Amino acid sequence: MNIRRSIFPAAVAGAAVLGLATTLTACSADATDGRTDGKLDVVASFYPMQFLAERIGGGHVHVSSLTKPGAEPHDLDISARQTADLSKAGLVVYLKGLQPAVDAAIGQAEPKHVADAASFTTLEDHGTEVDGGHEHGHDEHAEDAGSDPHIWLDPVRYAQVAEGVGKALQKADPDNAADYKKNTAALVKQLGTLNDDFKTGLKSRTSNTFITTHAAFGYLSERYGLRQEAISGIDPESEPSPARMKALHSVAEKEKVGTVFFETLVSDKTAKTLAGDLHLRTDVLDPIEGISDQSKGDDYFEVMHANLKALQTALGAK
Repeated sequence: MNIRRSIFPAAVAGAAVLGLATTLTACSADATDGRTDGKLDVVASFYPMQFLAERIGGGHVHVSSLTKPGAEPHDLDISARQTADLSKAGLVVYLKGLQPAVDAAIGQAEPKHVADAASFTTLEDHGTEVDGGHEHGHDEHAEDAGSDPHIWLDPVRYAQVAEGVGKALQKADPDNAADYKKNTAALVKQLGTLNDDFKTGLKSRTSNTFITTHAAFGYLSERYGLRQEAISGIDPESEPSPARMKALHSVAEKEKVGTVFFETLVSDKTAKTLAGDLHLRTDVLDPIEGISDQSKGDDYFEVMHANLKALQTALGAK
């Protein structure tokens, strides 16, 4: 140190130290500013949130998902590392009330920018039965018991969520706000076309009633005037009671139901047992909680169109 002091005047040495400190501070800020290689780091809780972030964020974002592809999201466990990643993210996109572990981790990590999909639209209380031909009360609080989180299966509500996520991206990354706004508008327009496809595609049906594994299609049923009869409730892992199974036998006979739907990420055993008892066909109606090798499409829109075709066949739509 004596040698260095003899070479550099005190003022220069002080400036060098100050410059080093500034550099270290900048590096530290860069490491925690929610960016990697210049792109905003976005953490999504599960696939429907990931899809919105990717479509709206485009080339300006790096999106990761807390839920692995093909995994059922409801019972997700969050690791300490994932919680730490949440605290460093530029934006976290999630759906409050769907994954309790995610809700808890966000509360612990306290990320700077958060987009809660449940705050961008209305949620309702749904059970195993939803009749789209009747009015239902709205519940704006996702944390209330019975609130149905499956808003992405209604293209209109999903478009509302897309607009909210777009605004959150604009706030988190104002330098690219114009692109986020443009991408949001394009996605909302595409979701409007999807809504029109469902309205037109189901218009000439001969039946309204369908039976499915768990109560994920309440919003879709209400949007298009269908009647959902689910084997299980909002939780896909819940076991149906003997009384519920008996009721479904009666519904199938009375409404002349021809198809029992199952899905890709949970067991199809109960659905196939019910279909076998009633001599009905089975088919897939995908709640799009994740994309897997069994999914009938590579993204949200492809799977939604596959769902439309499945409903058209089951309900006798031409």
